[in-house]
Amino acid sequence: MTLHHVVVGVDGSLVSVRALDWAADEASRRGVELVVVYAVPDSDEAGPVLASAVTRLTARHPELSVVTKDAVGGPVRTLVRESEGADLTVVGTRGMGGLAGLLFGSVSLRLAVHVRSPLLVVRGDHPCDDGRPVLLGLEGDSDQDTALYAFQEAERRGVPLHVLHSWTHRHVTPELPSLAPAMSPGQEQLAQQGRAEESVPRFTLARLSEQHPGIQVESRTVRTGPAHTLLEATRDCAVVVVGARHRTHRFGPRVGPVAHTLLHRSHCPVVVVPTAK
Repeated sequence: MTLHHVVVGVDGSLVSVRALDWAADEASRRGVELVVVYAVPDSDEAGPVLASAVTRLTARHPELSVVTKDAVGGPVRTLVRESEGADLTVVGTRGMGGLAGLLFGSVSLRLAVHVRSPLLVVRGDHPCDDGRPVLLGLEGDSDQDTALYAFQEAERRGVPLHVLHSWTHRHVTPELPSLAPAMSPGQEQLAQQGRAEESVPRFTLARLSEQHPGIQVESRTVRTGPAHTLLEATRDCAVVVVGARHRTHRFGPRVGPVAHTLLHRSHCPVVVVPTAK
């Protein structure tokens, strides 16, 4: 397998055809190979679906290098394995073989936790190349890889980058109001915390803007409801990029609430970038 490649999971359904088209556009934009994977209980079932995928790709992207693979097993485990070393892993929003009748949301959430490369979940009905901006959801200093991916995606597309930074203050011990006009110790602590939190995206964005001078960046900070604000912003964007933000759970690791909301309800495709656990 080549060093640089895009992986896409297919199963013959209409939503997987849409994922195939997005993956082909992404591979063409990057100038890399496309690996088409079909996870099935029996490898004999894969032939017609993979042949149909190749026919479609040849007609739409004759210059694209394509490799097909059939894998016996579940789609999540297969795609996690195939995502190793990939530039991007792409899936549709429902119907990964062997999971008929099961909402794809649960599969995308499992992939987002375990996938080893950026994961693109194709949602909404926007065309892949329509000139809309890239949207970045930025939460803190652990999102530097996420921010870098968003800058690179905006650069590949030749579109602006819209950044939404969420800031939520940590708990400060309640105290009696001060009669003096100066800030109380608690208020000063909160103000210092706010300045520190807001300096993270400014530093990250300034550094990346220097490295990608051609990208027009529009940034804003929200203090409440980041998931809802991001969700609304996805109506007008080509793709939204967020970090996985793993959380500990009694049933195993889970993505954070922002990624969870977007994977279920975003109006445009979602890219989830692996972050430190």
